[in-house]
Amino acid sequence: MTEQTDARDLLRAAYENRYTWNKNFPGYTADVTFTKGDEVYSGKIRINSNLSGEVMEIEDEPAKQEILGQIQEMAIHRIRRTFEESHGKNTFSLGDTDETGAVEILVGGKAAGDRYKIRNNEVCLVHRHIHGIVVTINTFGSHQTGEGYLSHRYDSVYHDPKTGEQKGGRYEFEDNYEKVGDYYILTQRAIDSFENDQKTTTEFSFSNVKLLQPVAVSV
Repeated sequence: MTEQTDARDLLRAAYENRYTWNKNFPGYTADVTFTKGDEVYSGKIRINSNLSGEVMEIEDEPAKQEILGQIQEMAIHRIRRTFEESHGKNTFSLGDTDETGAVEILVGGKAAGDRYKIRNNEVCLVHRHIHGIVVTINTFGSHQTGEGYLSHRYDSVYHDPKTGEQKGGRYEFEDNYEKVGDYYILTQRAIDSFENDQKTTTEFSFSNVKLLQPVAVSV
């Protein structure tokens, strides 16, 4: 696949338009309420300055792991890396433009087989091979922070990379954020999962968000 400068520039601009936390991010604590069907669990979470996560005061291990998985996934997307750090070993070429005006970016090099769609300087489709599975994410709406965009409504589906067979169900997400101090923090995530004609709704609500104090460095 030959490199096309305009394809790289399109993806770079959208990549750099994402909202991420800066190097001064101190971490935070919050109360969490996790609701799945009739089950409700309440506890506390902590996101550290290195973006690792902790869940406290919840004894139910499966519930604790579901919450931990969500806050870790959220924190991964707030990490600030340069475009070259993430995509320096990839090449890019333009694909088709769909009826909404979204431009397809085809990836070669280290991440060959991946593809993206860019619309209005935002990534509106991600199709990536991750840990032996293919994940496809379509984004339908976003929050504008003035410092980059945050996905608001999106869905995800997983497929076997060899057979194309769908693995598991389809998941629809809705995320909401609030600005606390200098940082936008996830305050609610609702997930509708659809599998075998069954719909399951889970919600993660985060309140009483408090930024941690930066650790003083002694000289």
